[in-house]
Amino acid sequence: MRYLTAGESHGPQLTAIIEGLPSHLPLSAERINEQLRRRQQGYGRGRRMQIEQDRVRIVGGVRHGKTTGAPVALVIENRDWAHWQAIMSVEPVEEEAARRRVSRPRPGHADLNGALKYNHRDMRNVLERSSARETAARVAVGAVARQLLEAFGIRIGGHVLEIGGVRAQVPEGLSLDELVRRAEASPVRTVDPEAEARMIARIDEAKAQGDSLGGIVEVIVENVPPGLGSHVHWDRKLDARIAQAVVSIQAFKGVEFGIGFAAAHLPGSQVHDEIAWEAGRGYFRKTNRAGGFEGGMTTGMPIVVRAVMKPIPTLYKPLMSVDIDTKEPYAASIERSDTCAVPAACVVAENVIAWEVARAFVEKFGGDSLDEMRRNYEAYLRHVEAF
Repeated sequence: MRYLTAGESHGPQLTAIIEGLPSHLPLSAERINEQLRRRQQGYGRGRRMQIEQDRVRIVGGVRHGKTTGAPVALVIENRDWAHWQAIMSVEPVEEEAARRRVSRPRPGHADLNGALKYNHRDMRNVLERSSARETAARVAVGAVARQLLEAFGIRIGGHVLEIGGVRAQVPEGLSLDELVRRAEASPVRTVDPEAEARMIARIDEAKAQGDSLGGIVEVIVENVPPGLGSHVHWDRKLDARIAQAVVSIQAFKGVEFGIGFAAAHLPGSQVHDEIAWEAGRGYFRKTNRAGGFEGGMTTGMPIVVRAVMKPIPTLYKPLMSVDIDTKEPYAASIERSDTCAVPAACVVAENVIAWEVARAFVEKFGGDSLDEMRRNYEAYLRHVEAF
């Protein structure tokens, strides 16, 4: 499977085209909209989320509620486009040429690098596409992937572990259902009520100071069969592909699986997962320190991914920069932004991970129709059980 997205933050719409889905997969626009709504929520979001009301239109590849096997096309309209039609016009509009031009790059953003690379004197051409608004399209794509995974019993959930140095405590043995229930009830998407109050206070403090906050999110994928991905070549390792996908999310700077970086401080006996076998259950690991991966392949244990999001680089008390016209120091440009987008970013991470797991699932089990894929999947499970 593969997909492409197109569109700008203040353009008329975001568009995504997905290729490689099997035919006869039930696909619901409302299920996609559910994920889009989740992405718009979270304490610390800015005024843009009060303007947009993201809803998807499926404009190709689905008929009577099921995929046809043709590419699926998705459209999400930008309501804020109404205020930007002249500035973001496709056709030349001379009187608007100087309006909202960006000549002062923001530290931590793509502005200057993109301007140098693509030879833009107006860095709006960079920030419009590099904006996290693009993640709405990727969440929609991931929501499609989730519906494919759910057809095979694979479930995904996420929560916020940390915001601005405030760390949540996650109870031992918490089921995925309970974790999701608690996270969805929290304005900062955390399962720890005490940490929730302190996170909110930290966000309020940062907002008052014109600053921004980052954090850590965790995503869990359950009921994944062993053997997704491959050890035979670097670009087929599924954990590596997930890591690349997560770091591709705007403002994400690091990824770990299972115990992650803590493995550097422990002996091997406290890092690796012992293997066991039981009748009716087959092979399993006694622990899951590896986070569901060995050798670039799933082990059959839950996938556990944690990722770091840096503070958003657009600050209402901006850092110093240099005007590309005069080369003089200036306070960086200010674009409407969030104080903290970590709860929303957790939803984005869930959905980009869903896409990568679904892509590996399709590669492993093939099939042009859902029924053919299901036959391949069930035959593989019989093989694993009898091994």
